[in-house]
Amino acid sequence: MNDVFPVHGMDAVVFAVGNAKQAAHYYSTAFGMRLVAYRGPETGSRDEVAYVLVSGSARFELRGAVRAGTPLARHVAEHGDGVVDLALDVPDVEAAYRHALDSGARGLEEPHVVEDDHGKVVVAAIAAYGETRHTLIDRANYAGPYLPGYVAAEPIVAPPAVKNGRLFQAIDHCVGNVERMEEWVEFYEKVMGFTKMAEFIGDDIATEYSALMSKVVADGTRKVKFPLNEPAEGKKKSQIEEFLEFYGGPGVQHIALATNDIVTTVDAMREAGVEFLETPGSYYDDPELRSRIGEVRVPVEELKKRRILVDRDEDGYLLQIFTKPVVDRPTVFFELIERHGSLGFGKGNFKALFEAIEREQERRGTL
Repeated sequence: MNDVFPVHGMDAVVFAVGNAKQAAHYYSTAFGMRLVAYRGPETGSRDEVAYVLVSGSARFELRGAVRAGTPLARHVAEHGDGVVDLALDVPDVEAAYRHALDSGARGLEEPHVVEDDHGKVVVAAIAAYGETRHTLIDRANYAGPYLPGYVAAEPIVAPPAVKNGRLFQAIDHCVGNVERMEEWVEFYEKVMGFTKMAEFIGDDIATEYSALMSKVVADGTRKVKFPLNEPAEGKKKSQIEEFLEFYGGPGVQHIALATNDIVTTVDAMREAGVEFLETPGSYYDDPELRSRIGEVRVPVEELKKRRILVDRDEDGYLLQIFTKPVVDRPTVFFELIERHGSLGFGKGNFKALFEAIEREQERRGTL
């Protein structure tokens, strides 16, 4: 089958933040990421600073405004800290951009070349839900630290004292909260040739008080996976409605980070001050859970101690845990996921997860 929009994978998750310098320190110390590149007034960027951090193939760019009145400053004022760009590594920017526009996407940047002494990069951008964008990048002919205009930077802190010095190795998936899910599922199918790999509706994804609907689209290689959520009718305000209210519209709700050793990662991140959602002990004592999951790498008692969730499907199993929001507004959070064959998203854990989120909503007075 001809791939109309081939992608190599995620290139970067780009955040707009109120204080990029402090955010870079947080993701270095709490997430074990390594600072590799910088852009700012010292490098000729008059209005913004940017810090680029990596962990394995996962890359974050943290952008902050140094002047009021800029588009970036406005975005942070309106939405708080959040993701503005899910950048994709593509083999042919021109072809991908033209296909996207011919399929109904709105162009934000025409394909163009940026270059410096390290080589050249081809870049374009299209609009997605809310104010989120997809920058399309081909960096095959570039050997610099990130992009032209950025300089190499030294790590802020020493790497975590774990195997390979990394707490996670890759971006597993990025979740968007939207108001019209079907419209955006169709967007990714038409514009990028993505296909639906899962959908969750009805009782699958509801609690006593709130509900949502979710569908997952992915490229043919399954390297790029975008779950899309929308609110569904419930007795009280769902987590999706809370996000849309506090973020001021559609946006990226959470980023799942793939780790090879979730126990070590959770221990290190918790020690560094990261807060995780608390799953009740009764989740682990349920005989049905133990019979359903069978043998897994980590004893259930060790999972219970750390409040790590476990789920099994026909392909294997996964271990997962979710942080509380990492920004001031109850919007952006992270998931850690360790996969053992399973291609799923923890369907068996949805009820426990959403009830944990509802307990946090109740504490905030927003349920």
